[in-house]
Amino acid sequence: MDKLQQLENLLNQLGSCLVAYSGGVDSAFLALVAYRTLGDQSLAVMADSPSLPRSEFKEAIALSEQFGFPLKIIQTKEFENEEYLSNPNNRCYFCKHALFEETESLAMERGVSAVLYGEIADDIGDFRPGAQAAKEFQVRAPMKEVGLTKSEIRVYSSEMGLPTASKPQMACLSSRIPYGEKVTVKKLSQIEEAEALLRKLGFHDIRVRHHELSQGALARIEIGSVELDQLVQPAIRETLTQCIKSLGYLYVTLDLMGYQRGSLNSARQASNPQPLS
Repeated sequence: MDKLQQLENLLNQLGSCLVAYSGGVDSAFLALVAYRTLGDQSLAVMADSPSLPRSEFKEAIALSEQFGFPLKIIQTKEFENEEYLSNPNNRCYFCKHALFEETESLAMERGVSAVLYGEIADDIGDFRPGAQAAKEFQVRAPMKEVGLTKSEIRVYSSEMGLPTASKPQMACLSSRIPYGEKVTVKKLSQIEEAEALLRKLGFHDIRVRHHELSQGALARIEIGSVELDQLVQPAIRETLTQCIKSLGYLYVTLDLMGYQRGSLNSARQASNPQPLS
């Protein structure tokens, strides 16, 4: 029995579910498999949060419409929580806690047996404070339970015709702000617009990290190493610098180490090398 069949069997045993959905590689795959397995006994649930780029929000809705799985959009309250806004290194815990509070209520209201989310086998051992919130609310990670990896999910997604099969890995906009620097809607808007400019210029693996200095805000661009030469071409560099400065940044810099997934987590580990319990 392959892992997809194992996942389908697990879903059948549950009988009904809500799927925490964002339109990314993992949650899109889980939402579609749940729908094809359980039909109207499954429901994808997406939080409309300032930390989700508007382009991603629209694409996630379009994907649910294209593949026919039902989607409910909810409002979460993490931006009313100072513990989230203060941006501690377990910020994701407060975000997921706010999400799972809402999904728990919705599941009880609809008589659904389980809430699911998109943690996968690759995430084991990674720093994922959101997993603690999932544990507290008894939210299950069925893809992790059957051992599905990111590469396997991409293969299955491709076979199912999901455009997310080749989608770059995404993270919420708040992840672009260093731990300890306050999260604000204004900062997230600046980051989103700066990254949209880079994509419009044809760049793919990108992050714009937002740093607050005493003089003003600094945008630190991380970009895939194969695209570094393109970005430093004078015409592109000058256009990009002017456009990003117009968003309210005093400085625009390029990180010569290129795009690094979780680079702000690396900074956390350097300052606190002891494992977190």
